[in-house]
Amino acid sequence: MRARKRFGQHFLVDQGVLHAIVRLIRPRPEDRLLEIGPGHGALTEHLYGACARYVAVEIDRDLVPFLRARFPDLEVVNDDILRVDLDALLGSPDDGPAWRLVGNLPYNISTPLIVRLLGYLEHVEDMHFMLQRELAARLAGSPGTKAWGRIAVLTQFHCDVQMVLDVPPSSFDPPPKVDSAVVRMVPRRTRPALNDPDALDRVLRHAFAQRRKRLSNALQSLDPDWTAAGIDPGRRADDLSVDEFVALANHTAV
Repeated sequence: MRARKRFGQHFLVDQGVLHAIVRLIRPRPEDRLLEIGPGHGALTEHLYGACARYVAVEIDRDLVPFLRARFPDLEVVNDDILRVDLDALLGSPDDGPAWRLVGNLPYNISTPLIVRLLGYLEHVEDMHFMLQRELAARLAGSPGTKAWGRIAVLTQFHCDVQMVLDVPPSSFDPPPKVDSAVVRMVPRRTRPALNDPDALDRVLRHAFAQRRKRLSNALQSLDPDWTAAGIDPGRRADDLSVDEFVALANHTAV
């Protein structure tokens, strides 16, 4: 079956990379695993049968009969992962072990999907995703680097993030025009206290929209209490840590 451009499909075919991903995930017999975008089932083949429950969400209806025939006990959901009812799919955190999420994510939905999944981390043990390398580097970025930005702060507030495997275009069919990488995201069980998630989002949007400006200028309309937050208003967004952004969000007037 040919890849479809509208679904952003690039099928992973490199067996060496597939085995490396499996070693990173280390599936266990008691695991509940959710795979996003199984495609032809290249990764599914290595993980299916190694855990207690395996669910795959695949948007391409033409691939669903193929997957069900190849993996008879696989639970296949034929839908767009951005529209799936995740509350119904993941169930209650008390239903069983936390879910482990894996997938070779279409580049065109990676960012909105990750942001959406951040709202369901009480159900999740860890996530291993193949992403465009540029996005992977941004998610795992650190203060003082060009990769540091809104998506990095937001993701790292919720998760510990590591870029764990580089993957060249030749590992896919058809090859993408960019390099890829696998990231591991593990929900943080202890996080700085945040009074209002919307306030953090506003601070990040304003700060990184004018990242070269001093924070006193970039956040002027939000009127933060700099003293209470313990932040020097002469600093720039690139220099602040996750905890410092949370402190600013907790001390803004808007």
